[in-house]
Amino acid sequence: MNYNFSKKILTLYGIGFINFFPGTLASFFTCAIFYIFWLFIGLKDYQLLIYIFLISIFFYSIIFINKIYKNEDSKEIVIDEFVGQSIPIMSFYYLYNSENFNFFSDLVGNNRFESWVILSFFLFRFFDILKPFPINLIDNKIKNGFGVMFDDVLAGIYSAISLYIIFIWI
Repeated sequence: MNYNFSKKILTLYGIGFINFFPGTLASFFTCAIFYIFWLFIGLKDYQLLIYIFLISIFFYSIIFINKIYKNEDSKEIVIDEFVGQSIPIMSFYYLYNSENFNFFSDLVGNNRFESWVILSFFLFRFFDILKPFPINLIDNKIKNGFGVMFDDVLAGIYSAISLYIIFIWI
């Protein structure tokens, strides 16, 4: 196996090696990528492909975190932020384009997608840093690639649920 390529994936091509706030920078990078993709290409025709890509990255990362980092949660591993931050963005986008949620699209409007991406960034970082139950248990007890990835997946799920609740209140 080519461990250099895998290390590039796990560090998001070097973002993980930046000394200050690598996780926050990786989350910001993720938001920027999804926003640019939405702005210029659109996500609607690529949703299934994006979901398959994210699931593949999740399992690929588990395997190579275990192989390269020997089950350590090194600060240079930021692919977990990419996967976790993608969850609220894609969940919001799914609701935004769902036929069952036409009121959602009407209320939010086409030019408000960026506000929800920004809000998802702050919510994800909040849950990723605070680590409420059961994220804290996974972070403290599961010391392998699955634990590294899954605590961020849960933070992404918490963020997606929070976005939905905020939307309902608005």
